[in-house]
Amino acid sequence: MSARVPRLPTEVSRRTGAFDRFAGAASKVVSKAWFFASCVLIILIWAPSILILKTIDTWQLIINTVTTIVTFLLVALLQNSQTRSDQAIQHKLNALAQGLGDLMEHLGDSGRRHDLEQDCRELRAAVGLEDVESTSHNEKQP
Repeated sequence: MSARVPRLPTEVSRRTGAFDRFAGAASKVVSKAWFFASCVLIILIWAPSILILKTIDTWQLIINTVTTIVTFLLVALLQNSQTRSDQAIQHKLNALAQGLGDLMEHLGDSGRRHDLEQDCRELRAAVGLEDVESTSHNEKQP
């Protein structure tokens, strides 16, 4: 059984799961200047630690491990935020294209009806509007 695909941005659920909320908050945090400054500070603290550590291998292992873990987690969180943003934009584009298409059909007179229908098809094709508006699949709505 397929779920109903929202047709307009107002029909898109504003409810988000705990992970989505966490990913959104993380995206806001990592885009701040203080977060970047903290990363630079970590590097500045790590760099002279070579004087304390016995081998260069241990010194490199520390920074490589930290950066790998942080990068891995941030990629997953930021990808979630980006995907949700892309879906919201697509829904808005679909609504705009549908609204323009409806307006063009409504304003068309009988003499130019064929031209308006062609313009509607071109508009829908230009923004990727499907017959059944969906960003994830092409199933027909009930």
